[in-house]
Amino acid sequence: MTKPIWIKHAAQLATLASDVKGPRSKEAMSELGLIEDGSLWIENGEIKAVGTTGELAKRYKDRVDQAEEVDASGRLVTPGLVDPHTHVVYGGSREREFEMRLEGATYMDIMNAGGGIHATARMTREATEEELIEQTTRRLDSFLAHGVTTVEGKSGYGMNIETELKQLRVMKTLQQQHAIDLVPTFMGAHAVPPEFKGREDEFVHLLINEMLPVVASEKLAEFNDVFCEKGVFTPEQSERILEAGKEYGLVPKIHADEIEPYGGAELAAKVGAISAEHLLKASDEGIEAMAQAGTIACLLPATALYLREEAAKGRKMIDAGVPVAISTDCNPGSSPTTSMPLVMNLACISMRLTPAEALTAATYNAACAISRQQQIGSLEVGKQADIVLWNVKNYQELQYLFGVNHVHSVWKKGIQVVNQEEKELAASLRTVTK
Repeated sequence: MTKPIWIKHAAQLATLASDVKGPRSKEAMSELGLIEDGSLWIENGEIKAVGTTGELAKRYKDRVDQAEEVDASGRLVTPGLVDPHTHVVYGGSREREFEMRLEGATYMDIMNAGGGIHATARMTREATEEELIEQTTRRLDSFLAHGVTTVEGKSGYGMNIETELKQLRVMKTLQQQHAIDLVPTFMGAHAVPPEFKGREDEFVHLLINEMLPVVASEKLAEFNDVFCEKGVFTPEQSERILEAGKEYGLVPKIHADEIEPYGGAELAAKVGAISAEHLLKASDEGIEAMAQAGTIACLLPATALYLREEAAKGRKMIDAGVPVAISTDCNPGSSPTTSMPLVMNLACISMRLTPAEALTAATYNAACAISRQQQIGSLEVGKQADIVLWNVKNYQELQYLFGVNHVHSVWKKGIQVVNQEEKELAASLRTVTK
């Protein structure tokens, strides 16, 4: 049994506790459950008590001398950040495309020239599992240093059964080895492989009848995602893929309306997707359909910035009753970042979320987008002790001072895994017991 941890005297403790169950929308996205002079008591990786420092000092007065005390004076404490949309497992990099884009090439220009997703697919196919584990570990270390304690990861850089399974097996290995919890999504429908050009329906048949059964039988994924976009997968093809995944117990997600309005948001509502991602070009009808269905909008403002596109209409979606989550979209082509703090900043600046809404979108609603809200996303009794201590005094300052990593310390399941005061990752970085 480990020593209890007593985090005390937080200038502001943002618990994210709320009476609203399920993903939060409208005014509920501003409910942060703030406690001044806040305090947490943690035992065996679980939150046992939440309140003011005075309340917990009285409650545990006979055990205070047994606890490891953490003085959070002058600092903000929040739940660990949750990134609900990444492509974190991939081989190689695509820095040349960044320069091409600045010279005027569009996303689809690069993709049609053999770059983009296809370029990463080639490099990922060539990489060994060991090489992918090494590269992905570095990215997960960076996520953790930025306060992220849970990451969703998608396959999709294989587009053949061997490489798709390789990516998913890498995630399974890293879930066991790394402190971060890694939630797997199958995305064989990320693009149509060049060898199937002109035979797109054959690839859809292969994906449904050969890939999905193996992924499901090996229990390698929880979600099934598809890139519903003109020139990639049509709404009809996307629906077939998502409905087939549901038959295998995989919850649908969908890359929707990123490049142009294409009915992706409407399809997300129709198939009961837990979330629709990107949504830069979502129609008013699609936004209304998502609000009615309770589909979470997973918005990616760093991707819009990197592609120099107008960001998704986050303010409009929240006002319409759509629950909003945010994510880095960590990937080698359109958002090579691991900084969720930057994404929170951009959610405020480019999508007009308030600082409170941005924090909800990066914690509780993000947890809902990967079905983890019962374990993480808020600081409540019985939940996993995934906690960030920030070098700011309140949640407004966290968003106001943008482009800076304000992380002081991070705990994963009650174990301190980051201590930036010492300018190094803790030795326990990859040793949290799963």
